[in-house]
Amino acid sequence: MLNDKVVAVTGGSGGIGSAICRAFASVGATCIVAYNNDEQKANDVVASLDGEGHWAHYVPVDISAALEGFANLVDEKHGKLDVLVNCAGITRFVSHRDLAALDDDLIDEMFRVNWRGAFVAVRAFHDLLKRTGDGLVVNISSVAGIHGVGSNIAYCASKAALDTMTKSLGRALAPEIRVVSVAPGMVQTDFTKKLNPKWLEQQKALTPMKRFATVENVADTVLAVATHMKFSTGCIIQVDGGRPLG
Repeated sequence: MLNDKVVAVTGGSGGIGSAICRAFASVGATCIVAYNNDEQKANDVVASLDGEGHWAHYVPVDISAALEGFANLVDEKHGKLDVLVNCAGITRFVSHRDLAALDDDLIDEMFRVNWRGAFVAVRAFHDLLKRTGDGLVVNISSVAGIHGVGSNIAYCASKAALDTMTKSLGRALAPEIRVVSVAPGMVQTDFTKKLNPKWLEQQKALTPMKRFATVENVADTVLAVATHMKFSTGCIIQVDGGRPLG
């Protein structure tokens, strides 16, 4: 289905990012696993993917020069990029009522990674995406950016900014490049395993589907945007089991 397509995923060694890589590789795409923290984990993801030609590259998305160098390398190896998935992101739990605990350093770091990193990635890969005539950017957002409920206020704000960027770029880059946000609710990852089990069960009970999303649910949505939702751009697709309705 996507045998001639090249896909780059920032945060590609994480739970959601690696699932996205597996989904694209399963339909023939060549995947580039961009990572920040764990080279071995990224290489393990590459080794697990269907097909050949996949590779990993160290890319701290809060360093613009690293993203620009990454784009140059993709140009050298492939001469184009069909899909860019901005999946890299960070957060930390801080009570919304505890304003003093949300310090400047954490705020700045989250906006550098969650918003600026995604924007700079699009800027760096713009020419390669445009070259295909049918480029796609998928920003992995969060329903926290829509409803203002999440791990901390700055995280919610950074995801809201990401969604606004999706709308702005969806208009600015059309028709050669589409831009879509995929916004999960709670997702079963290593991150959620660290949370209070009682609180997690309460959240499941408040979700109409009575469970959290799997990483595969998110990955399948991203793949659907690339393969079936070809007339969608500048929009936000929620993958949350109806949690805001609970």
